[in-house]
Amino acid sequence: MIGLLRRHGMAAFGLGLLVLAVWVMQSQFRGLSVADVTAALDAIPARALWVAGGFTLLAFAVLTVYDRLGSVYAGHPVSYGRTSLASFVAYSLAQNLGFAAVSGAAVRYRFYAAWGLPPLAIAKVVAFTSLTFALGGFTLGGAVLLWEPEIVPGLGQWVSPWLMRAVGAAMWLLVLAYILMSRALTHITMFGQRIDLPGFRMAVAQTALASVDVAVTGLIFYSLLPAHAGLSLAQFLGVYIVAYTAGIAASLPGGLGVFDTAMILGLAPWFEPAQVIGALLIFRLFYYIVPLFLAGLMFAGFEVAQRRDALARLAAEQRVADALEVPAVVGLVGLSGMALLFLAALPLGSGLKAWAGPEAVLASQFALSILGSTLMVLAYGLLRRLTLAWGLALALLPLAALIIALRGDGWWFWLALLFVVAVLAAMRSAFYRDARPLREPLETGTLIPLGVVAIGGLLLGAVSIGGRVAGDSWMEVVVSAEAPAGLRLLVGFAALLLLAGLVRLLRPVRIRPEPWTPAIRGRIRQLGGAAPEAADGALFGEAGQAGFAFVRRDKVWLALGDPMGPEADRVSAIWRFRDLCGRAGVDPAFLRVGSGLLRVYGDIGLTAFRLPGEPGAAPRWLVCRAERDLQLLLPLVPAEPPGAPRR
Repeated sequence: MIGLLRRHGMAAFGLGLLVLAVWVMQSQFRGLSVADVTAALDAIPARALWVAGGFTLLAFAVLTVYDRLGSVYAGHPVSYGRTSLASFVAYSLAQNLGFAAVSGAAVRYRFYAAWGLPPLAIAKVVAFTSLTFALGGFTLGGAVLLWEPEIVPGLGQWVSPWLMRAVGAAMWLLVLAYILMSRALTHITMFGQRIDLPGFRMAVAQTALASVDVAVTGLIFYSLLPAHAGLSLAQFLGVYIVAYTAGIAASLPGGLGVFDTAMILGLAPWFEPAQVIGALLIFRLFYYIVPLFLAGLMFAGFEVAQRRDALARLAAEQRVADALEVPAVVGLVGLSGMALLFLAALPLGSGLKAWAGPEAVLASQFALSILGSTLMVLAYGLLRRLTLAWGLALALLPLAALIIALRGDGWWFWLALLFVVAVLAAMRSAFYRDARPLREPLETGTLIPLGVVAIGGLLLGAVSIGGRVAGDSWMEVVVSAEAPAGLRLLVGFAALLLLAGLVRLLRPVRIRPEPWTPAIRGRIRQLGGAAPEAADGALFGEAGQAGFAFVRRDKVWLALGDPMGPEADRVSAIWRFRDLCGRAGVDPAFLRVGSGLLRVYGDIGLTAFRLPGEPGAAPRWLVCRAERDLQLLLPLVPAEPPGAPRR
C-alpha cells in the first residue's frame, strides 16, 4: 500500500482535484457566454493593464533575488546576472510545464553545473529557493488566517474561526522557529538528512523576500479586478494563497483548472464569474504565457551554447526533440482538452442551430466534452513519445476545430486548435515509440482494450448524435438528478470504458528486464558495455539490439554506462529503463556515460555531472534526478585526483 501511495498517490490526488475543478467550472459556466467574458475583458481599463504589467516585472525581479541569496548561502556566490537568468528560466518553465525534464530543480542543476558549482552547492541553492517560497506562503497565509479566519472558500460555514486562527498561529510559529534556529544552530537533522541552516540575517531576509514575492504576485491579479468596496487586500490575498496552494497540491502545470476554480469560488461573494474569468485570462497571459515564451527562448539559447560543438553529431544520432519542445506541445494539447471541456458548458452554438436544429447544438456540446476528455488522456501518451497518441491527437484536434467552427463559437478558438495541429505535425520525429497495439501481437491483453474503446466510443456517440442530453457534458449527465437513471448509468459506463481503454492502449510495450545470467553478461560484453560479475539485471531496447546492465538500490536503479549497440536502438533502451523504473516507483540513473547521449538523458529529466578523470581522457558523466538522488549517489563518484584542475 505504501509503495502504491508513493507511486500514484500524488497523481491520483491531482487527478481528483482536476475532475472536481472541471465539474465545478462547468456548473459555473452554465449561465455564461463568450460575449460575457469578452465584455468583462473590454471593461478592464488600460491603466489596470499597465499596473498589472508593472507588478509582473516587480514579481520576477523579486524572484531573481532568491537564487542570488541561495548561491551566497551555498558558499559559492554567483553573479546577479547569472542567478537572474537561472531564476527566471527555472520558475517560468517549472510553473508552466511542470514535467521532470523542465522542473525548477532540474533547470537550476543544468545552469549551475555549467557554471562550475559543485553538486552539493547546487543542492543547497535548490533547497534554499524551494524553502524560501514556502516561508512566504506560511508568513502571509498565517497572517490572513489570524486576521480574516473566515476567508477560506467553502470552509467558513464548516470550520470554527478559532480553529482557523489556530492554524494561522501554527504557521507563524513554524516561521519563527526557523528564524530562531538559524540564530542558535548551524544545522539540523530531519529524516536522516543534514540540513545546513543560514544565519539569522539570511533567514530574516528569506522570510521578508518570500512574503513580498507572494504579495506582489497576488497584486497582479488584484489590479485586474473591478473596484469593490467590500473586498480588502487582506481578504483577496487569503483567497489567492488558498487557490495557489490548491494549484500546487494538484501537481498540474500552472495549477490549470484547480487554481482557476478556487479563484472563481473564492471571489464569488464580490464578483460575477465573467469578471473573474476575464482577470484570470490576463493574469495567465502576463504571469505565465509571456514569461514561458521568453524563458523557452533563453533556455534553448543556453542549451545550444553549451552544446555547440556537438550539434551536428547529436542531430545525426538522435530522433528526440529538445527537452523543452515535447513538454511544451504536450501542455498545448492538454490545455486544448481543458478548454474544450469548459466550452462544452457554455450555452453557445446559435450559428449551428439556425441550419441544423437544436439537437445538433446539444450533440455538439456533448461531443466537445468527450473530445476534451480524450485529448487530456492523449497528453499522457504524448509525454511518453508514443506514435499512436500523436496520430490520434492529429485526428481529434481538427475534428474539434470543425465542430467549433460550425457552432460559430469564435474564429480565434478553432484557429488556435489548428495552430496546435500544425505544431504537433511538425514534431513527428519526436514521437517515435510504439504502443502495445502497434508492436505486440493481438492477444487478449491488446484486444480487450481495443474492444473497450470501440464500445465506449459507439455508446457515447449514440448519445451525442441523438441529442437526448440537454446541453450537458458527459460528466454533468452522470451526476445530474434530472437525467434518467438508465441514461446516467449508460453515459458513465461508456465514458469510463472509453477513457480507461485508451489509457491501456497508450501504455508502452511491456518491459521485461533480463536476469543477470552468464549468457546475458556475455551478450552485454560483446556489445561493448560494462559487464561486472554481479548485477541485478540487464535491459535492451525495443529492437533487442542495444542494452546495458543495471543494479537496484532502495530508491534508485543505476544503469552501468550507456546502452551499447546499434545507434537506432540506444535511445529506446534509455526510455524503456525510464518506464521500468517508473513502474517500480524508483528513479533511473546512469553511471559513467559518455557525451553522445546527454541530450536524451536530459529529455527524461536527468541532469549530468562530469566525473573526475585522467587528463586527456574522454569525459564521463553521472546522470540522475539530482534534486532527489544526488546525495545518495555521490559516494559512487571517485574523488578528484590531487592537483587536478576544477571542472
